[in-house]
Amino acid sequence: MANPRTLARIAARIKERAAYAIEFEISDPRSAFITITEVTVSNDLASATVLYSVLGTEGDKSKVKHMLSDAAGFIQRKVSRVLSMRRVPHLIFLFDDSIEKAAAMDALIRGAIESDRSINPVAHGEIDLDKEAE
Repeated sequence: MANPRTLARIAARIKERAAYAIEFEISDPRSAFITITEVTVSNDLASATVLYSVLGTEGDKSKVKHMLSDAAGFIQRKVSRVLSMRRVPHLIFLFDDSIEKAAAMDALIRGAIESDRSINPVAHGEIDLDKEAE
């Protein structure tokens, strides 16, 4: 089992290098609006889960998923050059839908506040929905 600090350091380097490779080194038209949100390295350093999000439609998400599966070896080679390890963790790319879930939850909360205000105009007077949108 590796030291948690070592795991965090390796995860940060993988995130940084994989994001750079996706943004600047992959010349695939399918790689648009991709954000690496988190990298988690397993305790035995055999694999690393790379969570990503995509800004766009379901079709864009599907294209990015296929592009990342096609470019996984290329990205892994780029990552291996910045890690000083004997064996580089195998990269597993997974879609991260937490941003979409957070936006949906925010919309539900705003809807509930507006519904409360339509019933009682002084309800939630301390909450300014316009200010929080910024």
